[in-house]
Amino acid sequence: MDTDVWLRTPRLVLRGWRAADREPFARLNADPEVMAHFPAALSRAESDAMADRIQARLDERGFGLWALEAAGTGEFLGFTGLSLARFPAHFTPAVEVGWRLARHAWGRGYATEAARAAVAFGFDRCGLEEIVSFTARTNVRSQAVMRRLGMRCDSADDFDHPHLPAGHRLAPHMLYRLAADDA
Repeated sequence: MDTDVWLRTPRLVLRGWRAADREPFARLNADPEVMAHFPAALSRAESDAMADRIQARLDERGFGLWALEAAGTGEFLGFTGLSLARFPAHFTPAVEVGWRLARHAWGRGYATEAARAAVAFGFDRCGLEEIVSFTARTNVRSQAVMRRLGMRCDSADDFDHPHLPAGHRLAPHMLYRLAADDA
């Protein structure tokens, strides 16, 4: 078995990061449509630094944002996994399930399939009691994935992301929650 493989689904592999992931990850992070719900696209240097941080967190925590590839072909699709949300908000610290996929991978159910595996890992292997996910109010695609995961949203949990300036078009965020008992 490949030692950097953490999780498998029928169509996907969630694994550690490789040097070969950097180029397709940089293309993904530079794509204006992929990054439409983030403050800005990333340069190659910023994308490489992000990949380094992600792998370091995987190594130190035993969970994180895994590189996502298509089973069988090995094609890099993006990332999916668990991360710690520690910015100041009424629900933090918390563990978030998140994803970012290349545009050619959209609409195939990959985000939902991979996120389900990550959520199961969080509850079954990490013993988490709750997993959250959040996104800009305008990101309806990610909200649909959150609902397919069985996550629930309460407008009382909505918040303005503290890493964005007041009044920024992406500042209003929606919070989704899933308790281990409901998974």
